[in-house]
Amino acid sequence: MSAAIETKNLRKEYGGAVGRPAFTAVQDLCLSVPRGQVFGLLGPNGAGKTTTINMLLGNIKPTSGEAFLLGQPVGNQEARAHLGFLPEKFQFHEFLSAEEFLDLHGKLYGMSKAARKRRIPEVLEQVGLIARRKSRLSEFSKGMQQRVGLAQAILNDPDLVILDEPTSALDPLGRREVRDIVAGLKAAGKTVLLNSHLLSEIEMSCDQVAILKSGQVIRQGKIDDLLAAPTIVKMRVQAQTPGLITALETLSRTVEVTGEEIAATISEEGAISELAATVVGHGGRLLSLVPMRETLEDLFIRVVERDAV
Repeated sequence: MSAAIETKNLRKEYGGAVGRPAFTAVQDLCLSVPRGQVFGLLGPNGAGKTTTINMLLGNIKPTSGEAFLLGQPVGNQEARAHLGFLPEKFQFHEFLSAEEFLDLHGKLYGMSKAARKRRIPEVLEQVGLIARRKSRLSEFSKGMQQRVGLAQAILNDPDLVILDEPTSALDPLGRREVRDIVAGLKAAGKTVLLNSHLLSEIEMSCDQVAILKSGQVIRQGKIDDLLAAPTIVKMRVQAQTPGLITALETLSRTVEVTGEEIAATISEEGAISELAATVVGHGGRLLSLVPMRETLEDLFIRVVERDAV
């Protein structure tokens, strides 16, 4: 079965007029999002995430490369009929009630009257707004508008859902509700592409992630694989010497010393015993050693700020 999303050397340039160099927003982007998974798209501001999403939606045309949704080239009407989308910056018709708003979008999806009548109460229940179905959107808080936008994104029972910052306006309870909805979509065999700056939400919800920087993928894979090793070892060491620190640096990617505290970043779990032996072998007093599993936020900061690969 083809991937839900696949890009091959996707590139987008802006400008390039006479006397002005082109700006490359996305370059040589290669992604493969398996069906039935939740995939996180991460990156600092200006990394090319929004441009990538707009190319996948067919809103902007790539300069070069290819992109496919549900096995069809981007822009294919059959594939678009099975796509749901919640933009980060949305403007809804505030004079409509929640039911009227969803009925309008159901018509835009091409859903029959019977299908709309059945589906609208289901999605309003799913996002916790069934009691406010008759309320105008102008009466909704930002968080409630976010949830009705999510209802719109899943109204047509899509196979692929693209959510751009779906929890940005929600409190912790609202974020948990969105996580539950995303988990339900996955359980139903749907594919979800999440773009979010809330890395803790991504870590709890996603199977795989891709981290973009300057329009390129700098790290991609399953979260469990990316965060598998206890990559940071924190030690409390007395009687430190320059020779001890130098020896630790030969075993580690980075070594940070703050008083008695030493934090060493390692590449594999087997280096932990070598670190301990090195401290003792150089006359240091090892008072404590704690291997720590790197969080997604730790990984993100390391590969983006320190250019680690």
